[in-house]
Amino acid sequence: MTSVFITSSGTGVGKTLVTASLAHQLRRGGTAARVLKPVISGFTPEDFDESDTAILLQSQETAPTGDAIDRMSPFRFAAPLSPDMAAARENRSIDFEALVAFCRDAAAGPEDITLIEGVGGVMVPLTERETVLDWMAALGAPCLLVVGSYLGTISHTLTAAGTIAARGLAISAIVISESEESPVPVAETQATIQRFLPDISISAVPRLSGAKPWLEAPDLTSLI
Repeated sequence: MTSVFITSSGTGVGKTLVTASLAHQLRRGGTAARVLKPVISGFTPEDFDESDTAILLQSQETAPTGDAIDRMSPFRFAAPLSPDMAAARENRSIDFEALVAFCRDAAAGPEDITLIEGVGGVMVPLTERETVLDWMAALGAPCLLVVGSYLGTISHTLTAAGTIAARGLAISAIVISESEESPVPVAETQATIQRFLPDISISAVPRLSGAKPWLEAPDLTSLI
């Protein structure tokens, strides 16, 4: 089975919508996909419908049962903070080895592909010692890097890409998810990033809206 780790340059840039779009497009095309959001903070039963886990389940047309939530997001925390801080608020911590094992077990399942969405950006702390990058390195899967089009994104994108490459990890593609405020046309941002990363495929996704925004995305399946 193929696995892809979907990460980002920071929080709130559209990583979940890109993952949901990919999940929907793969399913529509007849590809069996397992979708994971193993670690999520800011998750409460009262606000479940607005959570990343809910969006991903909806994109797969999967009912939000307790089992479905556990299969997608076993490491859930209420505080909208980095996972290490959110876990500490509950006198808990993330078992890093258990997290890696969960992803590996999922990737060994019967599906054709496993999409693993990270949490926050590349260097977000998971534990007192490990970051998302350590998680990515432990799995060794190719990465799909999602970034925004806001002011400053070029520096953030190049920094994230350089950090990933320094650990010897492959970036399969970069997706620019249009931000609410973009100082220049997205195509201009795309061209500038491409100039510095000529060997990486870069695509852009327009700002998505509506009740099911993943239905509006351009085809992304070629990126993985």
